[in-house]
Amino acid sequence: MTQIVILAAGKGTRMNSELPKVLVPLNGRPMISYLMDSVVASGIDVRPIIVVSPDNKEIINKALEEYNLDYIFQEKILGTGHAVACTKNYIKSETDNIIVLYGDHPFLTSESIKKFATLKHDALTIMPAVLPDFEGWHHNFYHWGRIVRGDDGLVEGIVELKDTNDEQKLITEVNPGFMCFNKKWLFENIDKLKDDNKAQEFYLTDMVKIAFQEGYKVGTIEIEAREAMGINSLEELKIAEGLLG
Repeated sequence: MTQIVILAAGKGTRMNSELPKVLVPLNGRPMISYLMDSVVASGIDVRPIIVVSPDNKEIINKALEEYNLDYIFQEKILGTGHAVACTKNYIKSETDNIIVLYGDHPFLTSESIKKFATLKHDALTIMPAVLPDFEGWHHNFYHWGRIVRGDDGLVEGIVELKDTNDEQKLITEVNPGFMCFNKKWLFENIDKLKDDNKAQEFYLTDMVKIAFQEGYKVGTIEIEAREAMGINSLEELKIAEGLLG
């Protein structure tokens, strides 16, 4: 059994909106509704978990009332790793895998979600996007975390842009954030996350480094840039509207 967790606690500050970021309209619809349609179409989880903050739960619940969701509070915004840790007591005992998605990624398809769910995950699998460069609208991906691989091609970690060195900034394999975890492994290791980074947050992406250090092979499913795109600014919102056609 696979459960889906959607992170949606962020504010719309960079969108110049009083709405939670995931509710900012994209062609007249809350951006998260596109992702929700893909989740429903995948048929993977009939009642996904959505992580919200105490001050945005009611407005998100109202906007998504047509969907069957369980709401979990992230009382303090301490990073994506902390957000997922908040779900531990709400994950079903019979669950084998947990897919983590983000409410500000409207283009993820149901097919990709199904691919995640059908794989065997000893630790975790990620969905990177490989870009030719950061030119044109691909510049939107420049601020994303970089996938770091060893000489053998294996994924060793994900480094957020704030923490990259000059060489790592040139890497064009980037992380949209989609991850699928073996539940047992995830909750045995998530407390190992540390906030010793420039943002002083608990990054979920650091689970990749933990898995590598433990000798696990981190799986990857490459997706196209359009499907990977997230929306974090008004500029990106405009580009997303163009991609919808």
